[in-house]
This record gives sequence, C-alpha cells and structure tokens, in this order.
Amino acid sequence: MPTFPAPDGTRLAYHVSGDGPPLICLPGGPMQDSAYLGDLGGLTAHRALIRLDLRGTGHSAAPDDPASYRCDRLVDDVEALRKELGLGRPDLLGHSAGANLAALYTARHPDRVARLALINPSVYAVGVEITAEDRLGTARLRRDEVWFTPAYTALEAIAAGRAAPGDWEAVAPFWFARWDEKAKAAREAEQRQRNDEAAAVYGSEGAFSPAATRAALGRFAAPVLVMAGEVDVAAPPRAVAEYAGLFPNAELVVQPGAAHFPWLDDAGRFVTTFAERG
Repeated sequence: MPTFPAPDGTRLAYHVSGDGPPLICLPGGPMQDSAYLGDLGGLTAHRALIRLDLRGTGHSAAPDDPASYRCDRLVDDVEALRKELGLGRPDLLGHSAGANLAALYTARHPDRVARLALINPSVYAVGVEITAEDRLGTARLRRDEVWFTPAYTALEAIAAGRAAPGDWEAVAPFWFARWDEKAKAAREAEQRQRNDEAAAVYGSEGAFSPAATRAALGRFAAPVLVMAGEVDVAAPPRAVAEYAGLFPNAELVVQPGAAHFPWLDDAGRFVTTFAERG
C-alpha cells in the first residue's frame, strides 16, 4: 500500500479503493485501523475511498513522540495526505471519533474541504453534551432484544460513572443493529485493531477547544452531511441533531434501525443516502 511522510517524518499509509470522486475517510476508535471501514457498504461503486491509517495504527508507523497522537496534532497528517494526493478541495468523511479530527481539520482549513460528512460523530471537538438520558432513552428502544437486560444494566452503570470491569463489553450489542455472528466478529476485530496507547492520548488535555471550533464551523458554508443511527447510544440522534445545527448548510439524516455502524446495519440505505448527496 502507498505511504507518505508526515511533517515529523513518520511514515503513514493509506488505502484507495473504488471509482468516482475522491473521498478521504478518517477512522474512529479512537485510533483504530481504518480496515474496519471496509468499502463503507459498497460506497466504492460511487466514490474512490481514501482510507488513512492514523499514525500508530494499521500499516502506519508509530511516531517517535507519543504526544503526537493527540487529535489536534493529527490535523497536520491529514493535510500532508491531501498534498501527497495533489487534491485541491477533496470531500472529507469522519466516522465516530474520526469526526473529531474531521471537524478540527475543517475548522483549520475550511478552504480545503469541498464537502464534509460526519457519520455517527463523536462530539468532543465541539462540546455538545450527551446526557445519560440521551443514551438510556435511545437504548430503551431495543428493550425487546433478548440481550437487553444485562446490556442495559451495564449501560446504566457506565452512564452513572460507576462502570465495573466487564461493563463496556456487556454493552457491545448496542453498537450494532443485529447482535449476530457478523457483529460479534466485528467487535472482536476492533480489540485487535485499536492502538490503546494512542487512544489514551487522542483526546488528552489540549486536544480540543470547543468554543473556537464551533465558531469556525459556524462559518463553514460548504455542504455538510451529518448522519445518526436511530438506535445509536454512542451518538444519540438528539445530540447529533444539535451538532448539525452548528453548521449553516448541514443536512441531518437519521438512518432508521441503525446503530453505530450504519453501513453494516443497512448497506443499501447508507450508500443511497450518501450517493444522493454527493
């Protein structure tokens, strides 16, 4: 796979697949191998996906300075990729924690983003509050699932700040529309793909300046797609709607029945939604 040098010399890898206008894709995790994005449910039929392996993940090298895992410092890596590819104003997609990086990049370089897509976004970069009831109320939409009771009990403990060992794994079914073998395999792969050392630094002190970022995004006039999953407890629709409201030209789409990975939950609907808007 192709690599390029980051400004500090770290060799970073990226993956290109599909046909159509280029779309730079920033993974979540935080700091998870971009492999989990796959072809985004078949979006490669419409777009050339450019998946960046963030430093220390996937096929990208680990940096000499672990402090460079901080989200705001990763902005320079995205800019280096844009220059490496010779793209003027590419479209940019961020999923989950990757939306923080996409937001910071857009705030810093608004003239270098043609369209922005935030898929089930983390909200730390913009300081939107997600309440315990946002998560629990969304979770209760799934009360008829056979796994619901233990998963909901664990989610209550997490939301109350008293998580016990095992609670984070117990809530895993909430991340997927169907807790089947495919979902379980994706969850198991996630444990191998994430760089936990890097994840601990990603959102550390100084990474985010929400007021400044909100102000900058409020001046970003290009089209923005903000997507939520109807039953996503990680990015509940109410909070995602508030996020969309920060932009002057954003469209909010709530995918019915979807959780945190809408391209896995209903690939056809996800691809159609995206393709119709860009």
